[in-house]
Amino acid sequence: MGYAPAHTENMRPILTALLVTLAPLGAGAAEPLPLWPQTAPGEHGDVGVEHDTTKPDGGLVGGKRVIRLGDVSVPTLTVYPPPAARDTGAAVLVCPGGGYQILALDLEGTEVCEWLNSIGVTGVLLKYRVPARKGVARYTAPLQDAQRALSLVRYHAAEWKLDPRRIGILGFSAGGHLSAAASTRFTQRAYEPVDAADQASCRPDFALLIYPAYLVRQTGPDLSPELTVTSNTPPTFLFQAEDDRAVPVESSLFYYLALKQAKVPAELHLFATGGHGFGLRGPDATAQTWPKLAEVWLRGRGVLEGEKPN
Repeated sequence: MGYAPAHTENMRPILTALLVTLAPLGAGAAEPLPLWPQTAPGEHGDVGVEHDTTKPDGGLVGGKRVIRLGDVSVPTLTVYPPPAARDTGAAVLVCPGGGYQILALDLEGTEVCEWLNSIGVTGVLLKYRVPARKGVARYTAPLQDAQRALSLVRYHAAEWKLDPRRIGILGFSAGGHLSAAASTRFTQRAYEPVDAADQASCRPDFALLIYPAYLVRQTGPDLSPELTVTSNTPPTFLFQAEDDRAVPVESSLFYYLALKQAKVPAELHLFATGGHGFGLRGPDATAQTWPKLAEVWLRGRGVLEGEKPN
């Protein structure tokens, strides 16, 4: 999908209508919804055409191809509702990784939403803007998109039969950093509010960070300056392999310590092997284990036990 600037006000009612009619669409993913009623903040139409950057001989993960989506200038969210019989009313915004250059859209996106569905959680896939924009921090545009997405989900919680107190965020690698940024920078939006949806809180109720990148300066112990952990940072689950060659394990270790020092409920799991960028794929115990541990953690936090709104 190419970049198509919006020049008229009539996109606002179109977006509202799409959002309101999403819930009755039934099982399976609904159509992707634009995050912004007009052009996303700071966009000038100077990004290339959105496309899958994976070459025919591109690296496989778990024996399968990976969609590596590049040149995203029109961010969207796609809602994956679980089967009605399993629906808990909880929702999780899913942020794929890709170094703020591309998005591993299936490996760390659609497949993760399907896993969330299996435990009764609505998966909300965030297709945020990449690559990093010139002249601003690499996370600026993605953070704008994540904050907007969290507010939209919470604003429409009643219509989508979600509990607005059980809306979390889950990210991988750069998406883990984005999730941490959303967890620590929710008191001030990274953009000027555009409509009533932005009156809803953009604070995640909980966060899951899987092999998260960029959380510390080099190898720590100081966190990256954009991450300020406080007692109001949401409860957080972290998972990483110690042999991760892309991200130092200190990224998870020192973020966890900052959470504990702020008395934020947190849980950290480190595996000796597993590498980086495995998502849910592969025979390695690491890829198979983190979803089980995350489910136990979510259940222990009461995320999966609440009553579903009528």
